[in-house]
Amino acid sequence: MDKLNGKNLYFMFLAGANRIIDQQSEINRINVFPVADADTGTNMASTIRTVVDSLEINGSFKITADSIGMAALAGARGNSGIIFAQFLYGFSEEICECTEITIKEFAESLKRSVKYLYEAVANPVEGTILTVIREWIEFIHEHSQRFDDFANLMVESYEVAKKSLLETTSKLAELTRSNVVDAGAKGFVVFLEGMKDMVTRKNIKQLVAMANEVKVPLTLEEVPSEEPEFRYCTEAMIDGADMDKDLLKKLLAGFGDSVVVAGSSRKVRLHVHTNEPAGLFVKLRDFGTISFQKVEDMQRQFESAHKRKYSIALVTDSTCDLPVDFIEKYQIHVVPINMNIDGNNYLDGLTITHKEYYKLAESAKEVPSTSQPSPSTFVNLYSQLASRYDSVIAIHISGGLSGTFNTSLNAAARVKKELNARIDVLDGKMISGAVGLQVMRIAGMIEKGLSHDEILTEAEKIRSGAAIYVSVRTLKYFIRSGRVSPLKGLIAQALKVKPIVSVAEDGKAVLLDKSLSYNGNRKKVINRARKAIEGRDLYAYSINHVMSPGEAEYFIKEMTELTGRPPAFVSTVSPSLGTHTGKGTVAVTLLVN
Repeated sequence: MDKLNGKNLYFMFLAGANRIIDQQSEINRINVFPVADADTGTNMASTIRTVVDSLEINGSFKITADSIGMAALAGARGNSGIIFAQFLYGFSEEICECTEITIKEFAESLKRSVKYLYEAVANPVEGTILTVIREWIEFIHEHSQRFDDFANLMVESYEVAKKSLLETTSKLAELTRSNVVDAGAKGFVVFLEGMKDMVTRKNIKQLVAMANEVKVPLTLEEVPSEEPEFRYCTEAMIDGADMDKDLLKKLLAGFGDSVVVAGSSRKVRLHVHTNEPAGLFVKLRDFGTISFQKVEDMQRQFESAHKRKYSIALVTDSTCDLPVDFIEKYQIHVVPINMNIDGNNYLDGLTITHKEYYKLAESAKEVPSTSQPSPSTFVNLYSQLASRYDSVIAIHISGGLSGTFNTSLNAAARVKKELNARIDVLDGKMISGAVGLQVMRIAGMIEKGLSHDEILTEAEKIRSGAAIYVSVRTLKYFIRSGRVSPLKGLIAQALKVKPIVSVAEDGKAVLLDKSLSYNGNRKKVINRARKAIEGRDLYAYSINHVMSPGEAEYFIKEMTELTGRPPAFVSTVSPSLGTHTGKGTVAVTLLVN
């Protein structure tokens, strides 16, 4: 085979993908650089799985290579995954507009793609995946003239890559101490091994049969062995025009380490370990539209592996509005809600603060929106927790108000089936602090040592004692978000109606009461709270507001006098609620026995 077309490339890529997926656990096992977080195999498998999902057979080598490059860049995950994606993208950019490619053209395109690799990394380190890819390419470029068949070329160049991989152990002190090869480089060589076997054995029939079955199986990943210097593994995709990648790398380096910037001046995929993802994303808006982002809490992962306090993991979502110090104390795993403002995507509380969100929402050209976390977010989390805890309990925003509960429930069902894990997902049937108080109660029971089954029994009783009363100052945001029809909203505004919103037993929002003045509205909220706790044992209450600490003070004062105690917490409401109610909104939440 002296030429390759699009079909050849498709099957070679599929063979390499299968090999990485098969060996991802081994790649995870040897992962010690740049951070010993044992996820390089999973990240490379996830990256390559994204390509397989979107790739279709095409006779043109150029079209197929372009499809691989763009899909890899979009789906890249982790440091090595993004570097690998950048190699694939750079190769596709340097290929001629051809249906078939000769060995000479293949070698020249590879040689030109090396610059993309080194441009992607802020501080290139030899003895890693960079070195192995470069030395493999250099061999092909230097010896291409003596090959007249791609099969022979792949066989000999694979041996060169394998030798380069073995040498990584002596090139990096971290690898020498652990006596392992570089995990990212191992993944690349495994990929080449699959491609080599395909072109030498030409078992296309088997690959066709496997094409629709390739998947990244759930694995019990090995855990980080060192406490991270920077807490958050942060990734993003930015779409723009004439973006300066060097300037981007300089920006990222100022926020942390493990910097990778892949892609072109029009589309960039970036990776960095940082303690300030929200501050970083404020700066990233200057470069273009943020179309994708992912943040993993490496500190929480380390704690759950080596410093976990309890045998039961507790999961919730960012709508619970719990204070950070409580979340840290009980090692709660919080899944962020997705938010979108003028085309830029954010993760609630992670890549944007509530203050910044509401500031941007006020001047947004389009109505801001929120959406539930992706299924893969929950699958990845539950897969990790299943290997580190005896069981998992999750409680979420009402299923009647968001799809978050059902997404979490379905993800848990998959992980339970494949890993035989104990995971129970509960519908909090509330929102904001009314969910947060339930999380607090369950956290307390976990701390006391109650069993999983005992907690589930109590959880149903806890939910029935939760209540929320939301004082809304204006209907403008309800109308803008479509929650109230414009005609009804205009009439209500003309009458200066101030609504009181709550959540019914079925978990759906209801208009509970209304007043013609805000002062009357506030008094009615307190009266509702008074009636709810009469003759009952109050566990706790919270005050949650939309950027209105002054308004919250009234409710804190009144509720403290009513109950004889301060609120369990006071917090800014998550945008998932605040987007629809607007500034000035204050919620009083209760949990009674």
